[in-house]
Amino acid sequence: MDTDKTLAVRKRMHGFTLVELMVVVAIVAILAGVALPSYQDSVRKSRRGQAKADLVELAQGLERFRSVNNTYVGYVPPFAISPRAGGTAQYNLNVTGVGATAFLITAAPIGAQTDDTCGALTVNQAGVKTSAGPIATCW
Repeated sequence: MDTDKTLAVRKRMHGFTLVELMVVVAIVAILAGVALPSYQDSVRKSRRGQAKADLVELAQGLERFRSVNNTYVGYVPPFAISPRAGGTAQYNLNVTGVGATAFLITAAPIGAQTDDTCGALTVNQAGVKTSAGPIATCW
């Protein structure tokens, strides 16, 4: 007879208690607090990778221009933002210090990308790369 009562009580209990629900909410909040910054850092890193690719592409364009004209003077960059196709611009690209034998290309972060610890990325005619953060990490 006791087993019948126990089965009847178990059949009537459905769902979660408030305490169980609050424990689940707390666990989800902790996981989100850890995962969100990590995700944002990964997104910034991928945007920085695109900017580096665009810097190298501009440097190659400058080198091709110099091989034909024997100077960097007169080169017109085909694009000024990164990413250049689609999406929201994350970096402004500037070619400065253009002379017969020298140039400097800078990728300056804009918008949400300004939170990146690497800051502005640069490359010159000798392939020397600089950034606000450690070169090994940023480049």
